[in-house]
Amino acid sequence: MTSLDTRQKLAILADAAKYDASCASSGTVKRDSRGGNGVGSTESMGICHAYAPDGRCISLLKILLTNSCIFDCHYCINRKSSNVRRARFTTDEVVQVTLAFYKRNYIEGLFLSSGIIRSSNYTMEQLVEVARSLREDHDFRGYIHLKTIPDADPGLVRLAGLHADRVSINVELPTQDGLTRLAPEKDSGRIEGAMRDMKGAIEDGCDARRKYRSAPKFAPAGQSTQMIVGADAANDRDIVRRASHLYDRFSLRRVYYSAFSPIPSPSAVLPLKRPPLMREHRLYQSDWLMRFYGFKPSEVASATDDLGMLPLDIDPKLAWALKFRESFPVDVNRAPRELLLRVPGFGTKAVNRIISSRRWRKLGLDDISRLTLSVAKVRPFIITTDWRPTLLTDCADLRSLVAPKAEQLDLFAS
Repeated sequence: MTSLDTRQKLAILADAAKYDASCASSGTVKRDSRGGNGVGSTESMGICHAYAPDGRCISLLKILLTNSCIFDCHYCINRKSSNVRRARFTTDEVVQVTLAFYKRNYIEGLFLSSGIIRSSNYTMEQLVEVARSLREDHDFRGYIHLKTIPDADPGLVRLAGLHADRVSINVELPTQDGLTRLAPEKDSGRIEGAMRDMKGAIEDGCDARRKYRSAPKFAPAGQSTQMIVGADAANDRDIVRRASHLYDRFSLRRVYYSAFSPIPSPSAVLPLKRPPLMREHRLYQSDWLMRFYGFKPSEVASATDDLGMLPLDIDPKLAWALKFRESFPVDVNRAPRELLLRVPGFGTKAVNRIISSRRWRKLGLDDISRLTLSVAKVRPFIITTDWRPTLLTDCADLRSLVAPKAEQLDLFAS
């Protein structure tokens, strides 16, 4: 390990961090370095790993401090029994790489996690030292996201919140049974205890800021978590209920879902195949329904099949609408916002446009077609001045009429 140079370490530890999905940055406070003070800036719109239409890569430097670990979680490629090449950064190396990449406009912030080395407290100290050095020694004003360790001393975790924009504590798996089977050294009680402490610290920080303008900001972008999907026997209904529990109890900013990916030299207790990526996508859609569309967890769960799984061929809102047809059709000229949000094909922007437009005139089907992307999808579920679905809503094969059409993939598509 000591013979590796910084470039080689970066190649190993950046690749090892690719399995962590929780790296968006929305919700932080704006900072900049105008006037010649400090290095870097943040924007409230957020940072993620993506390519803009003009080819720009908008990204975080996403790395591990080390991929060595004293734990032996079956689903993790960096577990102690895994036969992978190991590397470890010093705290100063992470600081210098972050600053060098930022000054070259390669990145917009740092996402830092780590395997557990020596002890949870020692590892947490190293992570906090990176953030402290960037903030205090180099006046770095860019975005920092730290993955914290539930078993670490609460005082160390609080220090992470003083230097980082966002902190995250992974629950790893949706159920305690899955955690016991696949990660016996981890305990959901300790994980939730750490999340509860972080919630309290964030609330205390907000109270202090309201009373004293000079009080330091504490994790202004909140806390998040991540669940692995498909590594254990938990179904989508279990995952939706678990996510709702985490949102309600710990005021999380986001719950991320990561489809299990087979790893080299896998444990015998792991499934042989990864779950469909569409399953991960449907869980994100169900998460959106609870957070932005007013759906209760029980309502999202009712859209699942007898095995507790969300359908892969249609989105959860459409699945719910097909199961509860008595809620439709909805009159777009009279219905309140909460009912319009339940219409398949209506997003929050479309609903806002409808409510704004109907103040001035009665809306017809042509008006709806200009306010939403797919009028064919919404027609069975709405009433306008010139449209009523009559028998269409009760049609026996309505699913086939509104579900996306299967398309033949092009072998030579770019």
